[in-house]
Amino acid sequence: MIEAALRPAEVASHYDELDCFYRDVWGDHVHHGLWVRGDETRDEATRELVRHVAARGGIGHGARVCDIGCGYGATARMLAADFGARVTGVTVSAAQFEYAANMAAEGTSFVEGDWLRNPLEDGAFDVAIAIESSEHMPDIREFFRQAARVLRPGGRLVVTAWLAHPRASTVQRKWLLEPICREGRMAVMGSFDDYRGWFEEAGFEVESVENMSEQVHRTWPECSKRFVAKLLRDPRYIRFLFNRHSSNRVFALTIFRIWFAYRSGAMQYGIFSGVKR
Repeated sequence: MIEAALRPAEVASHYDELDCFYRDVWGDHVHHGLWVRGDETRDEATRELVRHVAARGGIGHGARVCDIGCGYGATARMLAADFGARVTGVTVSAAQFEYAANMAAEGTSFVEGDWLRNPLEDGAFDVAIAIESSEHMPDIREFFRQAARVLRPGGRLVVTAWLAHPRASTVQRKWLLEPICREGRMAVMGSFDDYRGWFEEAGFEVESVENMSEQVHRTWPECSKRFVAKLLRDPRYIRFLFNRHSSNRVFALTIFRIWFAYRSGAMQYGIFSGVKR
C-alpha cells in the first residue's frame, strides 16, 4: 500500500485548479475507459466502464444510487437516463459541483462536501458507487464505513480503484507510485488484498474482485495524445505550465508517469463489488 498525507481541501483545490484541463483531456467522465472488444473509441470505452459498474451494482429502474466522488455528474446522468436510477452525487470540488448542478437532469441531484462527513441519511440508498474516488479519501476505513451507513441492508457497493502492485520494486515505488499519489492528490493506493479487507471490515460480503488493468491501460496513451495536442494548439496550457503559482502543474508529468506505471506493471486497476450484511 502507498500512502500520502492529504486533506480534503487539497483534493478540492486539485480538481478546482485543473477544472478546464480535466474536461478538455478526459471529458465529462473523469475516469478510465474500459476496452472490452478493443476497437471502442475513448468515449465508448468510458461509457462501457459505467455500464460495467451498473451491472455489478444491479442498478435498474428506480434504484436509489449514491455516486461517491461524482465529478462532473456525467456518470449520474447516464445512470438516470439509461437505467432509470435516481442518483445523488457527492463531490468535494466546488468547480465540479457547479458544473454538475448546472447540468443536472431528471433523476439526479448533487451535494457539495466531504464524503467522510456527509449529511446523507442512514440506509437511504440501494447502491453506492465510487469510480476512482476512494483513493482521494484521507481515511479509507471511514470511506467504507460511510458507504455502509448510507446503504440499506442488502445494498451493494461497487468501487473501481487505482491499485499498487503488492510486489512493486523499490524503484517503482519511489519514482512512480509515490509521486503519482502526491501529484494526483491521492491519500492511498492499496492492493487487491487491501480493498478486499476494507470491504469486509466495514461489514460487506465481497461478491466480485476483477483485475481490469489490461482493459483500462489504453486510457493513458489516449489522454497523453489529447494533452500534447492541446499543448500545441491552446496557449492556456503553456501559460499554466510556466506559471509558478500553478500548484498542480506537475500533473502534466504525472499523466506520462501513470502511463509508464501501467506498462511496467507497478500499477493495477480493480473493480470490486460487495453486499452489505
